[in-house]
Amino acid sequence: MSQQIVSEGVSVTVAQKLREDPAVKQSIQTLLDAIQRHQASITGPREADPELAEQYQKTVEEFYSLRGGKLFFPFLGSGIGKGSLVELDDGSVKYDFINGIGVHHFGHSHPKVTEAMLWGAMSDAVMEGNLQQNTDSHAFSKKILEMANVGGAGFDHCFLTSCGVMAGENALKIAMQKKFPAHRVLAFEGCFAGRTTTFSQITDKPKFREGLPSMLNVHYIPFYDESSGSDSIEKSVTALKAHLARYPGEFTAMIFELVQGEGGFYTAPVEFHRALIDVLKENNVAVLFDEVQTFARTHALFAYQHYELDELADIVWFGKASQVCGTLFRKEFAPRPGLLSQTFTASSGAIHAGCAILEELDSGDYFGPDGKIARQHAYFRSHLERLCEKYPDKMAGPFGIGAMVALTPFGGEAAKVQALLHDLYRRGVMGFIAGGNPMRFRFLIPIGAVTEADIDAVVEILDQALAEAD
Repeated sequence: MSQQIVSEGVSVTVAQKLREDPAVKQSIQTLLDAIQRHQASITGPREADPELAEQYQKTVEEFYSLRGGKLFFPFLGSGIGKGSLVELDDGSVKYDFINGIGVHHFGHSHPKVTEAMLWGAMSDAVMEGNLQQNTDSHAFSKKILEMANVGGAGFDHCFLTSCGVMAGENALKIAMQKKFPAHRVLAFEGCFAGRTTTFSQITDKPKFREGLPSMLNVHYIPFYDESSGSDSIEKSVTALKAHLARYPGEFTAMIFELVQGEGGFYTAPVEFHRALIDVLKENNVAVLFDEVQTFARTHALFAYQHYELDELADIVWFGKASQVCGTLFRKEFAPRPGLLSQTFTASSGAIHAGCAILEELDSGDYFGPDGKIARQHAYFRSHLERLCEKYPDKMAGPFGIGAMVALTPFGGEAAKVQALLHDLYRRGVMGFIAGGNPMRFRFLIPIGAVTEADIDAVVEILDQALAEAD
């Protein structure tokens, strides 16, 4: 948005003149230079400053009270970081290998993202939405559709929204209106869809909907079991056909996590997904892909592109790494007026950042079998394999794909997995839990910022933690 050129004698808006104002450009560059200067002192993990630690702890405890519950980590950021490193308000610095559960895909204080946010901060509509969308929303929607369709997916529309689960809610509403009066939904065992009232019914974790009324008929299909191979495919197809036969014509859609995210970073071969989709298509059931966590983390921008399922997707939703979230759908699924609306879709800063991220992903060397995602995965995986061999009684894995990497410590015993994660946090590395039986912990590599030196340092800290773990 900041690269527009105002030509002599051409009609332009006041906003365009503002963006081309030399003083404005210089001010933004001055801010970026200042951030870079201060970032220079962030060189690796460090412990809290003793003079800040006491007040920090009081602030954390007060925040727990204000929000009505604890955070997984006692984390309150200071507002600056450097790539894979982030500073807390107690002066400590940690390697962030979970990046807000995938939001900071380009790490912390990334210059291109920060610059885009600064330009966005000058936009009049602080929150863009139903009545006020700026030109950046047009630019983002056009770019994401262009990138989503490179393999022939044929999406016509992108409806923006503020978070991943709302993008999923919009996808489900679109499918249900299209397929009415069908009302049942299919999903995978172990799936995570979200925590809204409706999507908590789909997420396969009963405790996430404890005390909530039953609002949706959801039927589960076993996810791929690598140890069973082709038998696993047959088992899942058989289960799907049984559901369809029991409730003929009543299924609206099946929600696919092509890589299970919260469930534990489980993957499946393309044959598994295609076998299920063939049956769904034969029975007029919509195919929905949840790409909130997989977006920009496999060997292609979307996991459906990685698995070459482009032409089979009816509706897709995405988020996290993109900053602003959205739902992609074909014109035959276009909803009737009134079904979708957003008072606000995202802040102008987030949309500007999203545009910058899409441009970087499109022009950078991230995807393909030799792209940065594949290279960094292989590098990280080789280190983690060595650790698993070194500590066979303490660690199994690694699992996952691309920028999504998981391990199973101590056989997946929940208390020990969480204890190890908190120990790593104290030592200066942030990861997070995934799955439930067994429990795993996961890393989401900040692919836009991570270096091999970062991976080396994180693995060394993990090695030390395992060596001292009971």
